[in-house]
Amino acid sequence: MTRLRSPCFARSAWLLAASLLAAPALAQTHRACTQLIASGNPEYPPFLWVGHDDERTLQGANAELMQLLSREIGIPIVMRNAGPWARVQEAAKAGRIDLIAGAFYTLPRRLYMSYIQTPFYQTRSAVWTRENKALSYTKWADLVGRNGITVVNNSFGEEFDRFAEQRLTMQTVGSVENAMRMLSMGRADYLIYEEAPGQAYANKLGIRNIRVASTPVSREPLYLTLTHQSPCFSPQLYDKLNKAMKKLVDRALLHKSVLTSVR
Repeated sequence: MTRLRSPCFARSAWLLAASLLAAPALAQTHRACTQLIASGNPEYPPFLWVGHDDERTLQGANAELMQLLSREIGIPIVMRNAGPWARVQEAAKAGRIDLIAGAFYTLPRRLYMSYIQTPFYQTRSAVWTRENKALSYTKWADLVGRNGITVVNNSFGEEFDRFAEQRLTMQTVGSVENAMRMLSMGRADYLIYEEAPGQAYANKLGIRNIRVASTPVSREPLYLTLTHQSPCFSPQLYDKLNKAMKKLVDRALLHKSVLTSVR
């Protein structure tokens, strides 16, 4: 994969660094960190999905990335299924996990975790509609007045999130599967979800009557994050993760990881 640079990265780089400085002092610094616990969205193929043989684990491109990263930093990283995406974020806030393997940058999330500064993938969030009732979408305003649906606690970039809150009518549900079935049955006019995971889920569920608009809602970089309440949080670990991630992206190892995870 070619090296990624977010269009807004220069503007937000100092914010990413500031999140490290804003992290609270740790009360459990006495605990030796012999391993790191990572989690992420379990409904996110080809990046993450629940393990076929063990539902306590996650598989996919991001899980493979954690193993590459583990070798670089010399610390074992255990990929754990912490439940639905909303619960994963709560676990990060509480310090029950150390890393989130794949998150968009938002200001609220920056309050409880630090973003590793080199993004490892660029995603496309899209508008999904039914084939027989496809709306003509080329800009955000085309969604105004329509009934939308998305998955709880999902973000599609700061700017679109603000637009959606102020202008759009969207209900949230707990899973991608429910959202896609509701759209397929005509219980919503459109679904906002990322293109690659959405297509993977549509194929898995055998849903053939929905399609994705060619114009994306947003393009967002995907980041690794280090949670502030992690007992392992330290400037030294943050710096080590930053250097290791940049090295992996520069060596273009992540492209291979994503390709081999698509099944």
